[in-house]
Parts: sequence; C-alpha cells; structure tokens
Amino acid sequence: MSRFSEFTEITSFDELRHAMADNYDEPEGPARNARAEHLLVQAEKLTIPLAVIEALGHQLKVYNYSSEKDKMFVPFARLLRMWDERPDDFDEYETHSLHWVFKWMSAGMLNQPHIPLASIEKWLGEMERRYRLAGHSERAVRSAEFSVAAHVGDLERAERAYGAWLAADRDSMADCHACELHGQGWWQALRDADDRALELWAPVLEGEYTCAHEPHTVLAASLLPLLRLGRLDEARAHHLRGFRLVRAMESMRGAYADHVEFCALSGNEARGLELLAERSAYFTDDGDPRSKLDFTAVVALLMDRLVERGLGDQTVPGPAGRAWTARELAAHARGEALSLAARFDERNGTPYVSARTEERMDQRPLVERLPLGVRARRQMPVPSPRPGAPVEPAAPDTPPDLPALLAEARRLAESVHPDAVEAWAAVARAAEAEDAVLDPYDRAEIIDHQAIGLGPEGLDLFVRAAELYEEAGDHGEALAAHARRASVHAFTGQPDAALALISEPYEKVLALFAEGGTGVRQTASVLVGRARILMHRLGEAEGEDAADAVAAAEAAVRELLALAEPHTADVRLASRAAEALGMLGELAARGGDAEAAAELLARSAAAYVAAGLPWFAVEQEARLTRAARHLGDLEAAERAARAALEHGAPYLEPMGHAQLHLQLAEVLGETGQFEPAAEHALEAAHWADEAGEARTLGAWARHQLGGFLLRQERCAEAAEVLESALLDLTAEGHGDGAIVQTRWWLGDCLTELGEHREAAEHWLQAAEIARHWPEQRDHAMLAHLAAEALGQAGLPAEAEQAFARAGDLWRELGNVHGLVRALRARAWLVVRERGEEGLDRARELMAEAVAECGTVLGAGTVGDSDDLEGSDGDREARQQMLAELGQTCRQFGELVARSVAEDADADARRPAFEEALGHLARAIDAYGALGEAGLDARTGAELAAGWLEADLQRPGDAVVRARGVLAAYEGVPGDTAQARRTEAGRVLELMEARGEG
Repeated sequence: MSRFSEFTEITSFDELRHAMADNYDEPEGPARNARAEHLLVQAEKLTIPLAVIEALGHQLKVYNYSSEKDKMFVPFARLLRMWDERPDDFDEYETHSLHWVFKWMSAGMLNQPHIPLASIEKWLGEMERRYRLAGHSERAVRSAEFSVAAHVGDLERAERAYGAWLAADRDSMADCHACELHGQGWWQALRDADDRALELWAPVLEGEYTCAHEPHTVLAASLLPLLRLGRLDEARAHHLRGFRLVRAMESMRGAYADHVEFCALSGNEARGLELLAERSAYFTDDGDPRSKLDFTAVVALLMDRLVERGLGDQTVPGPAGRAWTARELAAHARGEALSLAARFDERNGTPYVSARTEERMDQRPLVERLPLGVRARRQMPVPSPRPGAPVEPAAPDTPPDLPALLAEARRLAESVHPDAVEAWAAVARAAEAEDAVLDPYDRAEIIDHQAIGLGPEGLDLFVRAAELYEEAGDHGEALAAHARRASVHAFTGQPDAALALISEPYEKVLALFAEGGTGVRQTASVLVGRARILMHRLGEAEGEDAADAVAAAEAAVRELLALAEPHTADVRLASRAAEALGMLGELAARGGDAEAAAELLARSAAAYVAAGLPWFAVEQEARLTRAARHLGDLEAAERAARAALEHGAPYLEPMGHAQLHLQLAEVLGETGQFEPAAEHALEAAHWADEAGEARTLGAWARHQLGGFLLRQERCAEAAEVLESALLDLTAEGHGDGAIVQTRWWLGDCLTELGEHREAAEHWLQAAEIARHWPEQRDHAMLAHLAAEALGQAGLPAEAEQAFARAGDLWRELGNVHGLVRALRARAWLVVRERGEEGLDRARELMAEAVAECGTVLGAGTVGDSDDLEGSDGDREARQQMLAELGQTCRQFGELVARSVAEDADADARRPAFEEALGHLARAIDAYGALGEAGLDARTGAELAAGWLEADLQRPGDAVVRARGVLAAYEGVPGDTAQARRTEAGRVLELMEARGEG
C-alpha cells in the first residue's frame, strides 16, 4: 500500500516526488488517477514551477495508462503553454518528456472521434515543427502519420509514411524498439503477411526488447496470425502467457479484446465468457472509444458463435444493470460497435472503420477446438471424438433399407465391433417404422444388444432375449444370454448372487456342448461370463476366502482359455482367448508377479490386434503400461501407452481419451520427455473437461501439465495452468500432497516471473499443510523458500521471521546446511531492516552460523580433512561442510565491510575492515582445504581480501594476493578464470597508479 494512499498534505518537493513514485506503482485505474489529481493540487501549493511541471507529467502518464485517456489533453495543453511561456522552468528530463508525449497526444486524438480529422492533421504539422526546432529526427512524426493514414484507410499514404518512418534516423524521440516492432508487425498482418509480421515480432516475443506494454500487445496481436498459419502450440502459449500480462492492466482493453477474439475463433467460447466476466467495466468505459470499439466488436463475434452453437438463450456476462442472454448481447454489442465505427467514419470521411469492424465481427472460426489446458467453468457442447459405425450408404440421401441394416448389424456383431449395439438399435427403429415382422432370432439379437447397451438397467431384457433364442431353436445362445445377464448382475455389487445365477447356465452349456447340442462360441460365451464374475468377486474376498477366490477365478479363466485357444481363427473365440490371457495377467499382478503379468498382458493385447480387434487391446495395453512402470521398464511402458491411444482413439469416449493421454503423459514425464508429456497432459485435461470430470481427473491433469511446463521453463503458461488446477484440487479427491506440490510449483513460476509476494503466499500455504506431515523436510524447505520470496518482495521483517521458523525446522531435522543458510539470510535481513542498529544482531547470527559449521567439522584444523579416515560419504559430507563454512565466513566479512558508511574516513573504516579481513582469511582457509574443487571460491575471497588490503593502505599485501590469483589461473581456460585474472589485474593497476605496486 502506498504511503500516500490517503490524500495527505505534501510539504516539500521531495515528498511530492516520493508520493508520485509510490502512486505510479499502484494499479492502473480511476483511484490512481484521482491521487494524481490530488498531487497536482499539492504541487501548486509548493509554488515551485518544476514541481507543477512534474505533477502534470505524472498526471499525463497515469491518464495514458488507464481507461480515462480522454483526460490527457487538459494537462498537456497546460504543460505546452508553460513551455511556450517559460521553457527555462523545465529541466532536461521534463523537456524530453514534454516532446515525448506529443506522440501520446497524436494517438489520443485519433482515438477520440469527436476530434476533427483536420485538427489531427494540424497537430501532426505542429508536432513536426516542434520536433524540427528541438533537433529531433522525423521518425516519430512519420510513425504518427502512418497511424493516422492506416486508421482512415488511406493505405497508399500509410505505405509511404511507413517507408519514411523506417528510413528516418532513430533518436531519443523514437518509440522503443518493442513498440516500433509491434506497429510494424501489425501493418504486415493487416496486409496478410503473417509470416513477415511474426518475423518482426520475434525479438519482442523472445524478450530481446521489452517495455511497459510489451510483449503484452505483441503477444495479443500474434494470436490470429499464428492460428491462420496453423502454429497452434505457439498460439496457445501466447494466449496463456499474454493474458497473464494484460489481465490486471486496465489500459489494455484493445489487447484484452484480441484474447477474447482468439477464444471465439479457436473453439474456446467458454473461456471467452470468463474473460468478459473478469472485466465488466470494459463494456461501459468511455474514455477511449477506439479500444471500446475493438472490445464490443469481439463481444459481438463471441456472442454470434454461441448463438450459432445453439446457446443463444444462455446467460452471459454483459454490461451491468441487467441480465443478458447471448442472443441479446450479440445484438447489443453489434449495435454499439457499428455506432462507434460510424462516428469514426463520419469524422474520417471514409467507410473504412465500419468495413473493418463488420469484417472482424463476421469472422469464421480458424480452429474447431484448441485445448488450452486451463479449465473453463462454463462448458460448451462439442462433437464426440468417436466416429459412427462404418455403414455403407445405399445411395445419396437414401436411408438404408431394413435388409441392409440387418446385414450391417450382423456384420458388426460378427466382428465384435463396438458399434454393433447401435447398429442393432438402427435395425429396431427401422423395423418399427416399417411395421416389419421379424423372425424370433432377429428379434432375439435386437433385444440382446439392447440389453448389452443398457447394462444393469437391461437385466430383464436378457431373459426376453433368451426366450426368443429358445423359440428360434438356439438353446446354446439362450444359455449365453442368461450368462450375460448374470455377469452384468455382478456389476450391481452382488457378485455372489451373480455366481448363483450363472451356475445353472454353466452346467447346462457344458452338458449341451458335450452332447454336440451347441457350439464352441456359445459355450465360450457362458464360460467368459462365469470367469468375469469370479474375477469381479476377487475385490470383495478377504482372508482365507481370498485364496479360494483366486484359485476359483484362475480355474475358470484357464477353462475358458483351453476351450477358446484352439479356435482363434474364429474372431469371437479369438476375443475370448485374448480376454482369458488378460485375466491371467491380472491374476499374476494380484499375486505380485509383475513380470508374468506384463508378459500375459502383452500376449493378450497382441492377440486382440492379430484378430483385428484393436479396440479390445486398449484395456490390456493400459494395464501393461502400469505393469511395465512397476518393473521400471519405461520404454515398454511408453510403447504400451502409445499403442493404447492408437488403438482406442477412434472408439473411446472422452473419459477414455483423458485417462490414456494422462497415462502416457506420466510415462513421458518419468523419462524426462517433458515437451511431449505436456502435450498429452493438455489433451488429458481437455478430454476430462469434456467428460464432465474437470474437477477430478481434469484437475489432476492440469496439475501434471503445469509441472511439465515448468520443467520446460515456460513459467507464465505453467502459472496459468497451475492456478486453474488449484481451483479444483482437494485433499479428499487428490491428496494434500498434490495441493502442496501445485503450490510449490506455482511459487517457482511466480518467482521466475518476478511476483515474489505471490510466490511467498503459495509457499506459506503449502508449508501450513506440510506442517502436519510426519516428515518435516518439505515443511522446512517451503518455509525457507517463502522466506527468500518475502525478502525479494521487500518485506524484510516478515522474511526474517520466516527464516527463523525455517531455521528451527532445519535444526530439528539435523540439517546443518539449511540452518546455516537460514542464519546467514537472517543476518543480512536484520541489517537491511535496521541498518547500523541491527549490526550487532547480524554479527551474532553470522557467528552462530560459523559455530554450527564448526560443530560438524569438529575441533580439528580445517586443513586436516584430507588425512581423515572414513567412508567416501563421510569425506564428501565434510567437503560440503567446508564449503558451507567458507561461504559463511566470506559473507560474514562482506556484511561487516558493507556496514561502513561510504563517506567514512580511514580511521572509522579500519576496525570494520580489519574484522572483515579476519573472516575472509578463515573463508580462504576453508576453501583452500577443498583443493582444486575450492579454487574459484578461494580466489574470489582472496580478491575480496585484496581490495580490503588496498583500502587499509597495505599495498604489499594487496599485490601478493592479486599475484597469487594470477598464478593460480596461469594457463587455465574458462570464463571464471578470465574474470579472476581481469579483477586481479585491476588490483595491480590500482596499486601501480598509487605508486605502491
């Protein structure tokens, strides 16, 4: 919170400057603008012309970066008048600033349709004149002229101005590289040169050039060109990264509109609605009509997409004061956009703005569906990923007749195709429509498949199907129908009842088969039903009953395999044999024999594929993936997971897609293939959302996706995804470990993005959960990370408190390294917070850190470490502690040396520098004991000591240290060696310049 958040009285110019700096750091918006207006009043009371000039300039800046851009003209007119009357009142910075904001005025006038075009042209001339008088290049003038010409649709003049802009010399008045490249790329995209636009934008997108509004606007502007070029992964990344940048910036309504437009054209209408809900004020803010035109146009586009999808009556976010449906808002937004466009065209004398606006509102989707990885709380219906049954049409626009439908249904049933159920349903509908009379066997098959499709709700239909099979004379198939009824009954939670139901069909079919009264197919159908029931019963068996249940299940499965395996030329029997192999694999896994399980599951999957039944291989391949991961065979796991996806893709429902993509993502993540892992986690999140499992499997997939993105250092994207995951992760559904890990990762992301306070909040919340865990290392680590972030956020008192807590935890864990680092950090924070008053306390903390290292190392001489006996692990631990001691002593010395005021005289500096040298000497001893491994650290400490020797007027000692460093690196390559040699050379040059070398 700003120290000047209240409208306090300002009594000095310095106070005013501090207040303006604090205010500029506040969020954009009317509150910040109001404080700027108050500060101008306070500046006028100081009766210092430059104070008023600076306050007017501050007011201009906050207006420009807000929704109240129309307020800029009054303070600028006053500034210009003051310049014309008394230019000497302006210092160099304010003179530069005055000329700089000429460009803002040009753009600001263009964005206000009530300002006549003639006035804008006159202003361009005035700008050119004043720039020439001030000795500035005309580059900024030609850029402004280009903007005017492009806006009114004078494309020939725009092209000439564009060329003149690029040809003119860059000087201090030119826009920054990032902003210039944004404008140049925008022009290329407008001219349908998307590739060229992206080439121009590349330095901004890659972070080479940045400013207050870049890469924000370039990321937004790049979205449609990337979609048009089919570069979908980049488009997704730019949306996630870019929206995070513009979300909190009130002044970026135009860029915000680009993100809404992207959602509308990429099948992400639901996310588009969420974007509208986040910025309801954008519907009504009138300070910048041009960005309001952009916003209302894309709102109309988004609403039209919803209406087209059949969602016109859905409630949507809109202007405050009433409820809106998509259809109502579509009409309202279109009317608003066209009305604003007409105002610009009336001012400009061309129809160009209206034409461009209508073109924007009438765009067609560029991508049917582009998963983003973040959850949209408003779901939209999408087409099923599964194709329909491959039915050959009789003729164009002619529905197949009943015989054709019967033949197709029987073909699909014969091949055990997943679409057989729907094919028989089509037969039923056609028969009813034609009032056809079907024979008992046809009717039996219709009802049998209807029962299969209904699952537990179709139990009674199996009985009717069996009756019709009996009537048709197929007693074996009648028994198979009863067996199907029994096996479905097992999934209602009554496996024992199901086993009782199947006992009679089982005994009868074996007897019938022995008599030659039925075939292998029908017998196998009964045996597979019995095996399924016994396998299902394993989940409820306990104790001694469990062993009996396993034995019974295995016997039933082997009986099925023995019957079906000799007849695998028959597709149905091949399916039964493959299923039996899969069951044996599951039994092996239950028995702890992972190798046998993997072998059997692999055989099962291969058998399904060989029989032309790849859709049935999917379940076995998914199980094989788990078995291979358990065995540590990640290559086999990846092959199996990929095969499952390949075989299942045409037939899976959304939930199946989600599960298999997530399984493959996790395998790829385990092997370090984070980019493809992220791709599959993204797909998993998308399909989980479509399956209605956004809060369960979808949240877990987003959790994984965020981690994979973070490992690729795509921190902005990862942060968006992880924040989305946190909305749904629960301790009950996902485990508190998932929540801790997500917040941990999110803290890592936010730290990289410079959002240290927010990172600390997530780490503290994660630490609070981990506080209750039996193992406290994560708790300590999170507390330590939070402390570091609090320090980076400029909150030294809070950081010191967090480090104290982390230190206590490290002490309890016996982790001296963590404890020492916490103590060192606290020492620096105490000095930072309390200044010289905290120096004694800081010394105590550093001394405690040194003592902790000494306790571990023992009372012996540091340099004796190489002579000590002990294991390799003991020696490595000692080496690490020596390094920790060296770092602590060096920091101790630096802390003491820096405590001396810069303007202190030699006598005042001497005691502190002598003390600091003592600490550095101990650091040098510790690093020296590390031998070659400590060379770089030792020489760094030597040079720090050398500079102190020089300040203490001990040139001989300083020269000895510098020459020692040069000798240590003689002939040694590398950046560190070169840096040390350079610094040592500077020490020698200083001594020589003093005549002391």
